[in-house]
Amino acid sequence: MKISMTSILVDDQDKALDFYTNVLGFVKKSDIPMDEFRWLTVVSPDGSQDIELLLEPNQNPAAIIYQKAIFDQGIPITMFTVDNLSTEFERLKREGVAFTMEPTDMDSVRAAVFSDTCGNLIQLIEHMPGS
Repeated sequence: MKISMTSILVDDQDKALDFYTNVLGFVKKSDIPMDEFRWLTVVSPDGSQDIELLLEPNQNPAAIIYQKAIFDQGIPITMFTVDNLSTEFERLKREGVAFTMEPTDMDSVRAAVFSDTCGNLIQLIEHMPGS
């Protein structure tokens, strides 16, 4: 068994696609119309092409409450790994990305948290040498 897809709730699929591709650097894989929304996925250019992130439209009232509560509590909804957190942090800052936590050492990782502009906090981590 392996993970093939995970989803993230977004308040606007077009805005999310722009942010995840043009700012974060993911690549659009699927864009299939489904009534008023789309089956919209991205993949990492550096990772396995068979692991997709679904940019899921947040239209369910329960999901909206959950997403807002997690965001308001400062809890990241997901985590992405980077090779060099300092470099990625500086790159994203230049792109105007708003960080809620700057790079911080946390045991065996360095971590930072930013807003994806679509209602979510995302954590970036870099594994420390020897971990």
